[in-house]
Amino acid sequence: MKRCPECRRDYYDDTLSFCLDDGSALLEGPGSGPVSIDEPATAMLHRTDAAGEAKTSSQTHTTDRTAILPNLIVSPAAATASRKNSLIAGVVGVILVTALGLGSYWLYGRDGSKQIESIAVMPFANGSGAADLDYLSDGMTETLIRSLSQLPNLNVKSRSSVFRYKGKEADARTIGKELGVQAVLNGRVIQRGDKLSLNLELINTENENVIWADEYDRKSSDLVSLQNDIARDVSDKLRLKLTSGDEQKLAKSYTLDPEAYRLYLQGRYYWNKRSGSEFEKAENFFRQAVEKDPNFALGYVGLADTNEDEDRPLKKQYIRKALDLDGQLAEAHASLGYQYMMDYDWAASERELKRAVELNPNYAPAHAWNGVRLMMLGRYVDAMASIQRALEIDPSSNGINFYHCVLLYMSGNTDESIQQFRRYAEIEPGFVWTHTWLARIYRETGNRAASVDERSLAYETGGQPENARRLREAFAKEGWDGYLHQFVRLGGGHSGTYRASVIGDASFLAELGEKEKAMDALVAAGERGDFWLFTIKVDPFMKDLRRDPRFQTLVKKFDADQ
Repeated sequence: MKRCPECRRDYYDDTLSFCLDDGSALLEGPGSGPVSIDEPATAMLHRTDAAGEAKTSSQTHTTDRTAILPNLIVSPAAATASRKNSLIAGVVGVILVTALGLGSYWLYGRDGSKQIESIAVMPFANGSGAADLDYLSDGMTETLIRSLSQLPNLNVKSRSSVFRYKGKEADARTIGKELGVQAVLNGRVIQRGDKLSLNLELINTENENVIWADEYDRKSSDLVSLQNDIARDVSDKLRLKLTSGDEQKLAKSYTLDPEAYRLYLQGRYYWNKRSGSEFEKAENFFRQAVEKDPNFALGYVGLADTNEDEDRPLKKQYIRKALDLDGQLAEAHASLGYQYMMDYDWAASERELKRAVELNPNYAPAHAWNGVRLMMLGRYVDAMASIQRALEIDPSSNGINFYHCVLLYMSGNTDESIQQFRRYAEIEPGFVWTHTWLARIYRETGNRAASVDERSLAYETGGQPENARRLREAFAKEGWDGYLHQFVRLGGGHSGTYRASVIGDASFLAELGEKEKAMDALVAAGERGDFWLFTIKVDPFMKDLRRDPRFQTLVKKFDADQ
């Protein structure tokens, strides 16, 4: 227990060093505190004498005070002056101590009282020693990020930003500078049988002081309630001023079934790997989660977001089920907005995406998909503003950075788009679609060798080295036309994670002069709702198709005034 010497307020939080009301340095214990400046000088003298006698008695049996403090025998006039000087010195001393306390409070920390406005929840370490439990440590991290990001007055770094540090050594000060946050939260998860332990440590990135640390020991069956407790405790230690609505968001549980929640975490774990075979695993876990708890809204959103461009009517059923269960779920509204966008229903898409942003202004996909919607409609300035907002929230997202590069190309900034694509290819060499678009742009600018190389890299990165070899050989032996024919024959490949766009096939067919085949491919893409159909508006190799009424009908799908 600590007490403020000025206002006498008691504190039971041992991490506090200064009074939250007046900034005075706190003292240990309820009875501690400086002598009042109104206390008589003789009382001060007696207190000093008592201390002196206690100290001396352990060394000598002398009780003559003149022997112990001979200089205290003074004349009456000198005593009066001494009392006056003591009072003055006491006042000055108290002022000095108070000033120093306030100075320290305002200049050197206030870790215990200052509201934290930005935080990075670092990937929790898996202390169990079993790789098959990575989903648990990753999932708990992601869940906490999701919960805290819903709070309007807190800047929470995205999953993609913090997971770049997973398995790497980095101190809090470095992370603070690189991510621009005031605090980092580190965690370590250990599961042993039915026992679950979590150690948390909140650190000030400016001075690397520990703001708060705690340990949670629960049963595995208490996983859902544990997540809620963590979110509540962290927000409390950040000194956030929460409304009743904010508190409800933190306390909300989307399922009370711990097994359903575990299955959901496993689904998200594989979904975040972003590859074809992993998506199949993710979908299987999401399905098991909703079978375990049919009222698990987030589980249905997971099903909708897995391979979201396949079987869109079914994906919309999943989303509507989620919204029936929870109409305030931002992720569900955003996913529905995406599906409406792929139906080219611009009004419905705008409505759902805006609703998602209203419910969670920090949900980056909603801003990004809204930017894509505006890009499809040719509203490039508005699109850039929306995508820039998404990047502010999630600067490390592969998808959002990719959309940004595509937008540069669509708005006519070809050279800048090439620079950005190449820069991003160096940062994320495994992101297939960067190579695909570089191949497209190099083809349009006449750099055919570079175009073939990038397209081949796309196949290699996507797990299809044989197709990459065929493309290179066709170009080397038969030139550009041989390459075009070989690409069309591949039809996007038959294995791996890379599938060439149908729109790309149509563009190659148009360049080869096969207009009917090209138009048939485009019409089929329009009926299915192809993501990249809007690019036909600027594709120079489709110039011979533009007079076809079917082509004009497709272009009108992206008319902002319809």
